[in-house]
Amino acid sequence: MYRNDGFRELDRRESLRLLATAAIGRIVHTRQALPAVLPVNFCLDHDGAVVLRTSAASELARAVDGTVVAFEADEVDRAAGSGWSVVVTGTAEVVTDPAEHRRLLDAGPRSWVPVPARQEVFVRILPELVTGREVTGGREAAGDRAPRTAGLGS
Repeated sequence: MYRNDGFRELDRRESLRLLATAAIGRIVHTRQALPAVLPVNFCLDHDGAVVLRTSAASELARAVDGTVVAFEADEVDRAAGSGWSVVVTGTAEVVTDPAEHRRLLDAGPRSWVPVPARQEVFVRILPELVTGREVTGGREAAGDRAPRTAGLGS
């Protein structure tokens, strides 16, 4: 159900359904005690786990293994003033099981940058918390069809 402000909280099942339709997401982790955000391609695996594919030598693989991270993806239709956003929070782990690694070579996400398979690792985010929200027709409902811009006086 939509609240008066046009937002609707999504349950876990619906959040994961929408997340599975996104092509790109962002992983949020800590780098030198500060938040770092990286865009990544991904796929969903068993039980809503988010799987990323990266170079074994990447800073990302070293920085997130065994730590709590957040992962976010969204879709926005600016013209309609609608969209959704899903956040998965959980512990990230580099997949070390050889059989699981082989399975993910076929079933996992594809790399953007060609890296020999022997130099790639998969990072799995185990979903401890999944939250989502959706807004539909916010501008039309308010009678404002012109795009809004950020800045003074907005």
